[in-house]
Amino acid sequence: MPNSTAAQRTALLDAIGVPDAEPLFGQIPPAHRLRTPLALPPALASEIELTRHLDGLIARNRPAGKMLSFLGAGCWQHHVPAVVDEIVTRSEFLTPVWGTPSSDFGRNQAWFEFTSQLGALLDLDLVGLPVYSWGCAAGHALRMAARLNGRRRVLVPALLCPERRAVIDSYCASATEQHAILIDTYPCDRLGRADIDALKALAGPDIAAIYFENPAFLGGLEHRAADIVDIAHAAGAEAVVGVDPISLGVVAPPGAYGADIAVGTIQTLGIHMHAGGGLGGFIASRDEDRYAAEYPTLLNSITEAVDGSLQFGLMRFHQSSYGSREEGKDWTGNSTYLWAIGASVYMALLGPAGFREVGELILARSHAAAERLARVPGLSVAATGGFFKEFTVTFDRVPVEAVDRALRGAGILGGLPLTGALPGMGNSALYAFTEVHDHAAIERLATTLEELLA
Repeated sequence: MPNSTAAQRTALLDAIGVPDAEPLFGQIPPAHRLRTPLALPPALASEIELTRHLDGLIARNRPAGKMLSFLGAGCWQHHVPAVVDEIVTRSEFLTPVWGTPSSDFGRNQAWFEFTSQLGALLDLDLVGLPVYSWGCAAGHALRMAARLNGRRRVLVPALLCPERRAVIDSYCASATEQHAILIDTYPCDRLGRADIDALKALAGPDIAAIYFENPAFLGGLEHRAADIVDIAHAAGAEAVVGVDPISLGVVAPPGAYGADIAVGTIQTLGIHMHAGGGLGGFIASRDEDRYAAEYPTLLNSITEAVDGSLQFGLMRFHQSSYGSREEGKDWTGNSTYLWAIGASVYMALLGPAGFREVGELILARSHAAAERLARVPGLSVAATGGFFKEFTVTFDRVPVEAVDRALRGAGILGGLPLTGALPGMGNSALYAFTEVHDHAAIERLATTLEELLA
């Protein structure tokens, strides 16, 4: 601790048998260690000064919710009903969301509702408690697949979200060669959908899993999802699909086309755009023992007690990092478990009809946006159909960075720039349109772009 006394530090070092703290940091390479003092500003002398300083920093932010935002790519602006925030901030859930059984004020039942609802949405029977993000869920799922069939190579889309790809790379890497998973890519079209013939040629007997997304990162709806699953199964591999659950009111669920493991985000299920505050990702599969035995996450279940009452609790706790620490299937954390509560409230509010209505509204508004932007001189859109809520916009002459700066000046956050982030995407950005983008919002974007590109 920074404020511990010299005597306390000496007692701690004596207890572990080292003369000073230096041996504790010996594994950190010298190039990664700071050898000179940090140039820190003077300490703030009072709480008043600290408050003023922090308020000034916060005032520099330009939150997406305060602007007209078309950012997406993994963190989208969706409507969060007020009742979701009301429930997740109740003390029964907010304070004791994790801890001893005595802190469970309906938490386990709410978690069971979350996994049950999400399982029904995905048409899969086994759902774990959430992990940090979609990327983490995908990384876990690919390692699950490698453990299931003992293979060490996976195929992923060439046009995949750079952030998700970076997380997958981290999960598949290992300090020891025998535990590392080799990642190869397969080509995609401009909407991010798989080149089926190329994928079939790449899927050899050494493949542990084929990962694809539906909708794809660039927005395209994967109309040959069942063919991808068949290619994976023909190679003896696992078919792992990433999905945005808000699309499942209008898009076939993973279980319907035979996917083995489904992963994705829960941010679209009533979670604000917290980013660093946690987004949440899920892992789901068929309820088969071979899959259940490989889950790194906590699994919530219900059973009948000896007195006939129903009891909620955790199963297969021993195979998680909570139960077995470094011997667990994979490391997992609990910072997103509160979002499981929010997502369960959101799914209960919508129900099947609500998911269909939201999905149809997103489809209608995103396609209307594509048709409107396609008429703006100086840019082109990847397609005006065949996608869910995102599509790429390519600018003919003006660099996408300059477009973004000009849009911000007009109070608009443009799409995610793809220039240099993905191969072959050129001077383009990924724009997202959800149920919050009405006709006026779409028209404001289009007319602003017309002025900028004139």
